[in-house]
Amino acid sequence: MEKGAEAVHAANPNVLVMFSGLRYDVNFSFIRDRAVQLSFKGKLVFEAHWYAFTDREVWVQGNLNQVCAQIYGNITTNSAFLLKQGWPLFFGEFGVGLRGTNLNDNRYIPCFMALAADLDFDWAYWTLFGSYYFRQGIVGMEEFYGLLSPDRATLRNTTFLPRISSLQLPFRGPGIIQGSPYKVIYHPLTGLCLTRKSKLAPLRLGPCSISDSWEYTPQKTLTIQGTYYCLQADQEGNPAKLGIICSASNSKWETISDSKLHFSSNLTHGSKEDFLNLNNLLHIGFTV
Repeated sequence: MEKGAEAVHAANPNVLVMFSGLRYDVNFSFIRDRAVQLSFKGKLVFEAHWYAFTDREVWVQGNLNQVCAQIYGNITTNSAFLLKQGWPLFFGEFGVGLRGTNLNDNRYIPCFMALAADLDFDWAYWTLFGSYYFRQGIVGMEEFYGLLSPDRATLRNTTFLPRISSLQLPFRGPGIIQGSPYKVIYHPLTGLCLTRKSKLAPLRLGPCSISDSWEYTPQKTLTIQGTYYCLQADQEGNPAKLGIICSASNSKWETISDSKLHFSSNLTHGSKEDFLNLNNLLHIGFTV
């Protein structure tokens, strides 16, 4: 790989050089403890792939939160560690069947979107076109992962493209939203973020580009930066809301799932402790 990179650089010093991983482009662990040795700097990019079928049928066979946490750990071990080492990591392929009939795909994509928003890596979706001229002996074979319909004139799934478009936002620098680091509460099922229209207006999901700036404090409260407002549990079965008494028990939020995408608050009424799962409102993912 190093020899190939040097050959590309010698042929054209103005292009990026991309390294792909082993096992269908998912594993870079073989270079974790051995840095790549090249004569040039500033133009090497590592490229990975990740689909639902990369891990066979685990999204159907296992608990979704446990599987998401396990796969997140695998990706960190096998490829995302490169980000911590300062290398660019590009997910050159991910995708799902856009008919909505593949349960394995449907369960995988929120986990992928949470990971992509959290790590803010660049990516390319497989694929744009909706059909092949000729494949597997079939003329005009349909591509069900394609964003476009078979005639390539309309979108196959009108809700999916806006959903993944949120991942084009720069959640980490440079060029981050609003110009300085802050946290958003991200909803991977829709690609939207938690926001509000005015001070105490009901919380809603909206474009991440206009999301409020949130802080998760050491006291385990979720507060809006620059205000006195925090996220509070109301009562079991009701949506969470904003309040200003942020030291109460209904203002403390704990992660409750292996995936770290769900928060809950314990509501104490006398001797009875009620449990509120914030998943009634939304899934939460943090990005900085």
